[in-house]
Amino acid sequence: MAAFHVMAGASREFARPEVRKIGVADLVDALKLGLEDFREKPSHYAFLCLMYPIAGVFLVVWSSGADLLPLLYPLMSGFALIGPIAAIGLYEISRRREQGLDSSWHHALDVRHSPALPSIVAVGLMLLVLFVAWLIVAQRIYTVTFDGAGLTSISAFLSDVLTTPRGLSLMLWGNLAGFVFAVIVLATTVVTFPLLLDRDIGAVAAVDTSIRATLTNPGPIALWGLIVAALLVVGTIPIFAGLAVVMPILGHSTWHLYRKLIAPAYPNRTP
Repeated sequence: MAAFHVMAGASREFARPEVRKIGVADLVDALKLGLEDFREKPSHYAFLCLMYPIAGVFLVVWSSGADLLPLLYPLMSGFALIGPIAAIGLYEISRRREQGLDSSWHHALDVRHSPALPSIVAVGLMLLVLFVAWLIVAQRIYTVTFDGAGLTSISAFLSDVLTTPRGLSLMLWGNLAGFVFAVIVLATTVVTFPLLLDRDIGAVAAVDTSIRATLTNPGPIALWGLIVAALLVVGTIPIFAGLAVVMPILGHSTWHLYRKLIAPAYPNRTP
């Protein structure tokens, strides 16, 4: 039953929620509403997202050795691919605040009681697979570009990357591959997790809805992806600590973006 739930949701039918067209003004409003959610209880939300700066520092330390150094940038950039998983609790907080319910931080853990949990886990596993695939591709690009050459120091590696033709080739093909992975994740998850929290329609139907929302609004969704990428870069300063603020704001804003992109299940009822 859980597997079937993942495919079709509680109704046992393949749902296709109505997708709306949005504009740049809707993106701005979603960010404003997300900021309002964050300002309501910022200490609680920052606490929820401390895992991001902590994990970011861990990644830097873990990959600081010469053998793992080429994976530092793929790890840092690829970390954003699994960001939607960590933001699930923030969607739940925004959902509860929207409905006038208690939005204390501990309710972020209520997702474990969601009837759509099997679907949420399934999509989360999909993102983890994409993350691992990105690391494999990045490592392969490095190996081919540098012919498996070993590294002696961080400064030597940076000099090689920034000043040699093979370094420029590495950045070109690496960023191109990363862009492809980012587009896939954005298109398949821009509304997937909020939708599953709101309606138990199944993982496949939720991903399908996210893709339709992207195809219906290619410009706004592309701009949203750029905004997210830019804010995540800003959040890494200093030493990833800014992510404790950036991540909750983006998480709450994504919930409000979902509300703008997807029509309510019951139009005559307040979302």
